[in-house]
Amino acid sequence: MVVGKKLAKESLLAAVLEDDDVETDSERELLGGTRSRPPSRPRKTFSRGGVDHQTVTRSGSGRYSNPEGMVSDGGERKAEEWEEEDDEEGCEGGGGDGDRQEKGRECVIAAAEENYDTDLELEDVRKTYDSTGQTWYVEACRMFNVVPVSYFLRHMQDTELAMMHHGLGPQGTKALAVPLVTNTSLLKLNLRDNWMEGMGGAAMAEMLKENCYITELDLGENRLGEHGALALSSMLLENTTLVSLNLSGNGLPDSTAQHLAQALTSNNKLETLDLSHNTMGDAAGEILGHAIAENTGMRSLSLAWNCIRGKGAVALAKGLGANIFLRTLDLSYNGLGKDGAVALGHALKDNNTLEELNISNNRIPPEGAIRFAMGLKMGRNPIQSSGCYGLLKAIQDNLKSAMESLDFSDITVNQDFEDLYIAVMDVFPNIRIKHGGRIETFRKPKA
Repeated sequence: MVVGKKLAKESLLAAVLEDDDVETDSERELLGGTRSRPPSRPRKTFSRGGVDHQTVTRSGSGRYSNPEGMVSDGGERKAEEWEEEDDEEGCEGGGGDGDRQEKGRECVIAAAEENYDTDLELEDVRKTYDSTGQTWYVEACRMFNVVPVSYFLRHMQDTELAMMHHGLGPQGTKALAVPLVTNTSLLKLNLRDNWMEGMGGAAMAEMLKENCYITELDLGENRLGEHGALALSSMLLENTTLVSLNLSGNGLPDSTAQHLAQALTSNNKLETLDLSHNTMGDAAGEILGHAIAENTGMRSLSLAWNCIRGKGAVALAKGLGANIFLRTLDLSYNGLGKDGAVALGHALKDNNTLEELNISNNRIPPEGAIRFAMGLKMGRNPIQSSGCYGLLKAIQDNLKSAMESLDFSDITVNQDFEDLYIAVMDVFPNIRIKHGGRIETFRKPKA
């Protein structure tokens, strides 16, 4: 067989090269002066007929064998036989020894490919595309070694999905984020209290960099920490569809304020941000105060249940004074104290857009309350006469109220407000109220 002879030749080539000078004159005489190649064919170095470069051994009675396994009776062979073997080894004929070796290798490869056989049936199997994302979610759960949440599989195509208290953990959250990348139906997602930690928060952040449909996201009470806050802040620099984000109860320290401030300065699409029930203090208040002053998109901000006081409270108040977009601000349960209340009073003199401010439980003393109340102005707001009446009624019901002045400039009031104003002055003789005039309304005469 051609392949077998070729491999045998290559395996013995090194030994042949090493025994280059082994043959002696006596060996030539023993061979009887036989020539392994006809005179008509020139002998080449390391060729088949070159016995000067091959070891010849006696194989039996009057027979000699060369390394190729070929046996010679009298030592002579016809030139035609050598040419036939050379043609066979050349696979295609022609060329020198180097060419024949290369072509021999090609023959081996070709023969191997022709004889290759397998029991496997190679078929072009096409999988159907799963637009729901359920297949991806199941595969992701297998990859992260978690159990798929059946509730999510049933409702992942809804517009609103509430999955509080499911105990997803970091790995479960990562699996959940995989199908949400391409989800186009979900608009509001509530994953509150799922113990996702920083790793899970980072997975949600990466998902929101690609998903452009989710507008409201609640990640409260998930122990995101600084790592999760950093990832979500980075997401806010790219995402332009999220309008509401809840990060309350995640143990966010002062160090997260810098990352959040950058996001608030650059992002003008986020309208509602809840940072309540965290551990941010004075340093965070100072940083966030500057961000609030520059923000142009936020409408509601909650910093309740933090540790903002002193310089942090003053910085927040200054930021509020410069902001003309914020409508609701919750600073309850912080500790603003007298300085914070006074600063807020000054800020409210410049701010004419804030509609709701919660500063309850902030250790504000009477002096601070008075200074704060002096800054309340409600003029040029569409609260109408009924709104003015409600505010004045609240003062009348609060006997401990320290309010001294109310400004309802450019807001016309009716006779009912005038009557209430007279009654309030009997209780609080020092109160002064400014309004835009009285509307003359028809009143049914008393019988």
